[in-house]
Amino acid sequence: MTNTPGTDGGDALVSAFNAVGADYLFCSSGSEWAPVWEALARRHRDGAPAPRYLDLTHETVAVGMATGYGLVKRRPQGVLLHAAPGLLQGSMAVHGALLAGVPMVVASSESTTYGDAPGHDPGGQWYRNLSIVGGPHGVAQPFTKWSTEAASVHTLPTMVTRAAELAWRAPAGPAYLNIPLEILLEEWDGREAKPVVAPGSTHSSPEEVDPVAQLIREAVNPVIVTETAGREAGGFEALVAFAEAWNIPVVEPDSAVCGNFPRTHPLHAGSDIGPWMDTADLILLVNCRAPFYPPSRRPSKAKIVVIDEVPQRPHVVYQVLFADTYLEGNTANTLRQLTKRARDLDETAVAERRAAQHTRYSEETGALARAEVKACEEPGRTGVDPVLVAATLRKLLDGRNGIVVDETITHSRVVKRHLRTADPDSYFYVQGGLGQGIAVALGVKLAARERPVVLTIGDGAFTYNPVIPSYDASKAYDLPLLVVVFNNRVYKSMNLNHRRFYPDGAAAETGEWLGTDLHRLPRLADFAEPFGMHTETVDTTNDLAPALQRALKAVSEGTTAVVDVLVTR
Repeated sequence: MTNTPGTDGGDALVSAFNAVGADYLFCSSGSEWAPVWEALARRHRDGAPAPRYLDLTHETVAVGMATGYGLVKRRPQGVLLHAAPGLLQGSMAVHGALLAGVPMVVASSESTTYGDAPGHDPGGQWYRNLSIVGGPHGVAQPFTKWSTEAASVHTLPTMVTRAAELAWRAPAGPAYLNIPLEILLEEWDGREAKPVVAPGSTHSSPEEVDPVAQLIREAVNPVIVTETAGREAGGFEALVAFAEAWNIPVVEPDSAVCGNFPRTHPLHAGSDIGPWMDTADLILLVNCRAPFYPPSRRPSKAKIVVIDEVPQRPHVVYQVLFADTYLEGNTANTLRQLTKRARDLDETAVAERRAAQHTRYSEETGALARAEVKACEEPGRTGVDPVLVAATLRKLLDGRNGIVVDETITHSRVVKRHLRTADPDSYFYVQGGLGQGIAVALGVKLAARERPVVLTIGDGAFTYNPVIPSYDASKAYDLPLLVVVFNNRVYKSMNLNHRRFYPDGAAAETGEWLGTDLHRLPRLADFAEPFGMHTETVDTTNDLAPALQRALKAVSEGTTAVVDVLVTR
């Protein structure tokens, strides 16, 4: 324990984030954070350690960047928002971090005295506008892993430690701490929190793993289905070794939210679990929160093994897995244990499923090639086939160790299918609501500055983003991105639902499709021009590759580039 009298709760908080091991404090400014700013200024003046501080001009940008950074680094960072209104503004992104399994400590404030106590005056805004009944920790509870209030400056550092340790452990996610302004202004006696260490791992026992290995050994037509194995440290590599050792095809359903298995691997079996629902005799769900849709769609004869550290996700309201067996230790470790047991295989059965998978993979490869050839047809027409956009990006990123962050909706299947990412941490799909993509991509870039980062985004999603604050962060902190807009001038997903629910309705009769038209928007690359960024607007196939090449070159030279592509569908 050290004792440094004369400092206050702001220094206690900075000291606590140091102990947590936070690299950054992602802050969307609020009047409560003056004690933190003073503590940082003091530490900078004195050469004392402190997390790096990012001044960000929107709450979604602050939380989204922490999410992107955490996707790559997998360690808790600090996020500072303003009171209850700032927490509410950032709540969609906090919920997205919960769904993405990203650890972070989110904090905001309230007043407990409203100017009626001696000492520092918190300001009348807390009495008139900012406070909320029950405190902001009550607001945060439904979309965070853990939420509470820090009641004393003397317990504040340890409360931050506890929040970080809870956030880091499975299932990882954001923890929230309400820190009243009066506590930040209170004198601190210098008692510091113990540094946080990485969580220990839990392992499935040999007695649990052996029977599962026997089930795999006896299976004739097994299949692996995964959504987030690649999000675990070492999970991507462990899944590849496991699938290869047992010769089992791997399906990444449309619900997969990161790269889990190389899409160029002969054992990759696409995104449709449908062909296995009646034919598989064993389904291995590896980090699969919602494998079947509708949830009651049960495989006809397969036994189901669930491999997941926390298979029953507390934040999922309705979850159906149909498990016959659970292996609940660390996923990567469980896969390694099963890989070691890949022996005494039925070579005839293995040869048959290898041949079947070879046929599937060849058919998929051929279908991809045909789709890309077709996408190049009619090069002079207005609009570009989205297949060609994704395929061109794949070719330009080849050998560059790039990372793609995806916030498309109607084009998400096309993006995943034709980008064909093959490396760990090379693809992430933005979780939660639309409007976080630019910020998440910025956070990914912050964590992987040496790698090119591409954001693929629809025009509807783009307009939900806090574009100006995101571009400001990109420029202020030297985080160049390639932003590629799939612009079909419509909220296509909403329009498709209207048509699906009311195929013969009044809208179909009159052509009055409400809530979906985006033709009135200006071309979206133009918003980047005031920031001195590289902009391209593409309306024809012939212009696509040269524009993307120029944009990627600008990014490699340190400038964010925005390419607005008019797509045909």
